[in-house]
Amino acid sequence: MSPVLPIQSVIPEIRSALANAGAAVLIAPPGAGKTTSVAPALIGEDWCSGQIIITSPRRVAARAAAERMAETLGEKPGETVGFMTRLDTRVSGKTRILVMTEAILVNRLVEDPELPGVSAILFDEAHERHLDSDLGLALALETRSVLREDLRAVIMSATIDGARFSRLLGDDAPLIESEGRSFPLETKWLGSNPEQSIEDQVVGGVMTAWRDEDGDILAFLPGVREIERAKERLLARLPDTPVLPLHGQVEPPAQRAAIRRDPEGRRRIVLATAIAETSLTLDGVSVVVDGGLSRHAEFDRAAGTTHLVTHRASQAAATQRAGRAARQSAGVAYRLWEEGGHGGRPEFAPPEIETADLAPLLLKLAKWGAVEPASLAWLDAPPEASVATARKTLRAMGALDESNRITAWGNQISQLPLDPASAAALLFGAREGQGEAVAELIVLMQERGLGGQNEDLLDRRSRWKGERGKRAEAARKLAQRWAVQASKLVAQDNDQVSDPALYLALARPDFVAKKRGASGEDWLSAGGRGFRLDPSSPLARADWIVIADAQGQAKGARITSAAELNPRDVEDALQKQIEKRSIVRWNERENRAEARLEKRLGAIAISSGPDPDPDSTSIVDILVEKALEKLGALLPDGFLQRATFAGIDALSEASLVESADIWLAPLIEGRRDFDLPQHRFSEAALNLLDWNDRQALDSRAPLKFTSPAETRHDIDYAGDDAPNVEVRVQALFGLDSHPMIGNTPLLLKLTSPAGRPIQSTRDLPGFWRGSWSDVAKEMKGRYPKHRWPEQPWAEKPSLKTKNAFNRS
Repeated sequence: MSPVLPIQSVIPEIRSALANAGAAVLIAPPGAGKTTSVAPALIGEDWCSGQIIITSPRRVAARAAAERMAETLGEKPGETVGFMTRLDTRVSGKTRILVMTEAILVNRLVEDPELPGVSAILFDEAHERHLDSDLGLALALETRSVLREDLRAVIMSATIDGARFSRLLGDDAPLIESEGRSFPLETKWLGSNPEQSIEDQVVGGVMTAWRDEDGDILAFLPGVREIERAKERLLARLPDTPVLPLHGQVEPPAQRAAIRRDPEGRRRIVLATAIAETSLTLDGVSVVVDGGLSRHAEFDRAAGTTHLVTHRASQAAATQRAGRAARQSAGVAYRLWEEGGHGGRPEFAPPEIETADLAPLLLKLAKWGAVEPASLAWLDAPPEASVATARKTLRAMGALDESNRITAWGNQISQLPLDPASAAALLFGAREGQGEAVAELIVLMQERGLGGQNEDLLDRRSRWKGERGKRAEAARKLAQRWAVQASKLVAQDNDQVSDPALYLALARPDFVAKKRGASGEDWLSAGGRGFRLDPSSPLARADWIVIADAQGQAKGARITSAAELNPRDVEDALQKQIEKRSIVRWNERENRAEARLEKRLGAIAISSGPDPDPDSTSIVDILVEKALEKLGALLPDGFLQRATFAGIDALSEASLVESADIWLAPLIEGRRDFDLPQHRFSEAALNLLDWNDRQALDSRAPLKFTSPAETRHDIDYAGDDAPNVEVRVQALFGLDSHPMIGNTPLLLKLTSPAGRPIQSTRDLPGFWRGSWSDVAKEMKGRYPKHRWPEQPWAEKPSLKTKNAFNRS
């Protein structure tokens, strides 16, 4: 006889709420019995003439719940109680209660919003806030308000904000709370050790619990890799103990073994991912060891990939995990973190709608007829940035038009129970008789572990064909069903393409990648992003691949799943995406522009060669751009400074840059470099000036200084001491006033007859009457043949020696 579960006490309230309001929110702690008791209690109600659907966040939980309900009825799954998951289905004409994964409910709603033959939907474990859970609830509420007022809805969980869900359902939807089965639960805090891996910490916690506690142990780790490592370590220490993994890649019989007591009465250790947090009751488990980590899929909008990210588990998740230990008796929960840090963990994990790729959601909404997501009722609306990214993706593949309405091609894609890119690949393959082969690759992209763990999808497909387990067989049947569905949607061509990976490339052209080095470690995708591959992978020998999955950040994400492409086939299959274009580049080594004719797949250059007939405008543009980067070096020294000194704005650097198309572009047209004499550039710039400005420039900032000896010297307008001029001191004899440039004294850099510096001055009369006498004494000793008068301002200027001067 089955024990009376706490949920039974609120069943009358649930019946009343559904009979009157048609909806309710049920909060029931772990062990209350909500998953397996509510639906059987409702199938006899007057309003319940059809099926009751229970949604489950995971396949393992869906199957386990159906099996447990069927067992209480003395039946097998598929009779009164059935289940539907992607890889396994048990349902018949007798089925009244149908447990299904959330994604299957969404697809069913989109295909037939009226849900004929369905009387109620129970949304179980709603707190997990999966994308399909939120979407399924939004669609179901729309169906209730527009098409099916008689459709009942119940939202069920142990750790949700019931008031928010109640408001979403409507003002008259009651919030019903059930007592839980109350067994004592002790929490022990073991603390963390950052120097150890998480699997080693969990193994340590399990060994402590094994010594100090009784009963089976359930340990939580973030992923399959950590579970396998922990299992290996535990079997080495406890060789006679059943150590059972529990995650989505485990075959159904092994999953059942993890859920049920050991038939030989042995004490067990179950190593699980978050799959065991909710819904499942693991018989005999009274001890939980929680590693405190959780791994979730997050969409990287920059990379266009969804990758797994490990975070600290939320407080709600920790509560759910600990509750597994006290489902059937008093229990103990070991936590591998400090009690003082528990409050710093997030209260809840973020809803998936905030972190997921929304392309599948947007396409389903478009099929539903909702162009704007805001038109539906959401607990948390889809973020606008993610919606924009998803729309861009769907428009690029032709699934949405410019008004964001579904196209005929998008409608075909939406009819397959796959993400848009995978559905498009399957349809491409089905057109040419390769539907089943492509479907097999898609299954392998989604079902980790089938055919092995390596990155090569084609190699895994080959290995998978030799596997005979139930999971492998179910996956093959799934691929066959998808292929049949796709073949009904498209007309088959006569052409046959032998490589199914090419259809993945057609659907995901941005993820076609080419090797960038001999090691095979670095890859460039057509979308312009860099990816990395383990150089020991068989794929490292390939030249081209299509990336199916990558983990990590946008820059340098690690390829975890891909298929090799034949380089000859890439151009044939992707010819519509390949473009020929002339590329003008700057060759830094040769300091010149070069034009090349390239054939490109997005960011990947397939081939490149000289362009015999380049676009002259592009060459001029790049020449102008590079010339302006070093304008001061192309123009004569001091040119810009002279214009600034004279106040000629048209020759300022900023003005010359702005007017480059007028003075610079014509000068270098027809060239590939700017290897011209400097005066050509200055002449071109000076041509910008009218007659008045040219006169102003020459008068305000003359180029030359003419000395009393009638020698001409360049005036330097550059530098901190500008304007200045270098001149032999004898050329200035007879000058008793200082030369001026406008209102500025010209700095005279005086030199000896040999051109060596003597002194600089901006006060020539003061120099003559001051330090000249000392300079003259020194110069007489060095240059005795030249004149060194005591009053140079009274002398005639001349560069001649004394004898030559006297003769003249």
